Amino acid sequence: MIDLAVVAIAVAFVVLVGYIVPAVIQVRKTATEAERLLLQVNAELPELLKEMKQTNENVRVLSEQAREGVGRASVLMHAIGDVGETVNQVHGAIRGQGTTLMKNLASVLVGMRAMVLTVKNRVQNKEGR
Repeated sequence: MIDLAVVAIAVAFVVLVGYIVPAVIQVRKTATEAERLLLQVNAELPELLKEMKQTNENVRVLSEQAREGVGRASVLMHAIGDVGETVNQVHGAIRGQGTTLMKNLASVLVGMRAMVLTVKNRVQNKEGR
């Protein structure tokens, strides 16, 4: 019986080793790949960080230039608004003077018509006498 137990233990040990050895080999391959990947990342990381820092600086400069451009555009838009307001005031003044001029012209034309009619009536009255 002891022989049977020893044989069973030996078989169990062989089966256990048969399952553990491939798993250990796979873990070893994975560890080797991880180490190689880590070395590659470690080699490329400083360059990537340098490029990120340069990109960040470029974005900062562009943001500053955009802020200055918006400030200048704001000043220009305010100036254009002021010019538009002045043009509107001048237009209103001209429109008001134009209306007054038309009223005066109409009054002059009515006066001239009345004068022509008066002269015509007097001429007719003198001829009719």
